[in-house]
Amino acid sequence: MNNKIAQLSFVVRDYDEAIRFFTEILEFKLLEDTQLSETKRWVIVGPESGNGCNLLLAKAVGDEQVSRIGNQTGGRVFLFLYTDNFDRLYNKLIERGIRFVRPPSVETYGKVAVFADLYGNLWDLIEPSQV
Repeated sequence: MNNKIAQLSFVVRDYDEAIRFFTEILEFKLLEDTQLSETKRWVIVGPESGNGCNLLLAKAVGDEQVSRIGNQTGGRVFLFLYTDNFDRLYNKLIERGIRFVRPPSVETYGKVAVFADLYGNLWDLIEPSQV
């Protein structure tokens, strides 16, 4: 059997502001944007490389979902963005206004720093060690 996680739901306040963040700041590709109803869209973004898991941008509906925007994992790092050139991407993200909440460090698994996305969810930016 060849199973994989294809995408994860990512709760957003607004489809278009989230699309801008992922495509303009993180340089993801907009893979799909289909209108399902007057208020609901099927929006998928993913890494430019085409490798890895995609994100389904899900507009929050109701108080409970709205309360999860920016806090999808209770303050823990939520997603892990791997790169083959940490310094280049780190500097590019700083230039684009990304807030890093933990500075770069070298760990056994690679070079890593933690940043907050447009809603405050935490991400690890990682250049894995060559094993």
